[in-house]
Amino acid sequence: MQSKNTQIIVLAMLAMTGAAAFAQPKAPEPDYTFSYNVGAVTDYRYRGISQSRLDPAIQGGIDFAHKSGFYLGTWASSIQWIKDAGGGSDAEVDFYGGYKTSYKDIGYDFGVLRYQYFSNHLPVSANTTELYAAGTYGPATLKYSHAVSNLFGFADSKNSYYLELSANFDTGYWGLSLTPHIGYQKVKNNSNFSYTDYSLTLGKDFGNGVSASLALVGTNADSGLYVSPSGKNLGKSSLVAGVKYSF
Repeated sequence: MQSKNTQIIVLAMLAMTGAAAFAQPKAPEPDYTFSYNVGAVTDYRYRGISQSRLDPAIQGGIDFAHKSGFYLGTWASSIQWIKDAGGGSDAEVDFYGGYKTSYKDIGYDFGVLRYQYFSNHLPVSANTTELYAAGTYGPATLKYSHAVSNLFGFADSKNSYYLELSANFDTGYWGLSLTPHIGYQKVKNNSNFSYTDYSLTLGKDFGNGVSASLALVGTNADSGLYVSPSGKNLGKSSLVAGVKYSF
């Protein structure tokens, strides 16, 4: 007759055997992934300045990420400012690539970004290439972008730069995130066009790839320089709403 202790040991072994039988092996990490996104905003603000004449814009992108940390992507948005400046393009198409890694508690991101405005036909081409480097610690990210070409159609503006500090916080309420941001755009040899921008964004992930945002965006940019043909201040403070579907 089995002792009570022996019965307990046998039952425990059977339980572990059953658990092992039902355990599923962990899926291996894929070598690479592709992701896609489409969306719309009530105003396309970039570094605080409206690119769409304070009107709505449609946007979308494709991203490739390798498990080694290398990534490539492209993103596009409808715009108005090139035509307002006398050019012919009504879209911005970005091409970028870089490498992400981490050391201890700090994440690093290095890359190159090309802003392409096909057939922009401006006196100084709006096409711009920047190198960037970013570091993330906890919720905060500090990023520096350096133009190795003229910047967005400004003459003799090579070596312009943009410095920004942002953070991302989980508010703990209804799945809302809060993202404060401040940045400084230096336009080389065009100092009157340099400015500081700021934003405060609430974000909500609804699941199934659907997310939305509401941002207060503003700048101290010269309202007489960053202005639409109808006289609207393109850097004024305003609320910007957006929705995006990622898959």
